[in-house]
Amino acid sequence: MADRLTPEQRSWNMSRIRGKNTKPELLVRRLVHAKGYRYRLHGSVRGGKLPGSPDLVFAGRHKVIFVNGCFWHFHDCKAGQHAPKANAEFWESKRTRTRNRDADQRLQLEREGWEVLTVWECGLKDRSALEHQLEDFLARN
Repeated sequence: MADRLTPEQRSWNMSRIRGKNTKPELLVRRLVHAKGYRYRLHGSVRGGKLPGSPDLVFAGRHKVIFVNGCFWHFHDCKAGQHAPKANAEFWESKRTRTRNRDADQRLQLEREGWEVLTVWECGLKDRSALEHQLEDFLARN
């Protein structure tokens, strides 16, 4: 049987997971900055915050990027479809709410005239494809 974490150990692990300035987000920031693009962070725009607080905001281009973890945002990849066995109902409910909230926020942004790109954690493995995806998104009008 695999080693199981105590509730205290799991709580400590979970407390270490950040919502901002994550390694995937920092990688995307470095890539777009190196290409010469400038951005604001975490939904900041003049006059307030955007729905969902996108990780990168390109206000002049009216574009935003979310950098999502596959597990947390219920992506269709292997990591996103991993279903925890412990407290399964809780996690299913929590992740479904997150997926629905993400969809609502994306729709709200699009209705306000913003173009939205979601970069998934699993997509960071192929750096060349990621750079092409970012460049294509930011360069088009």
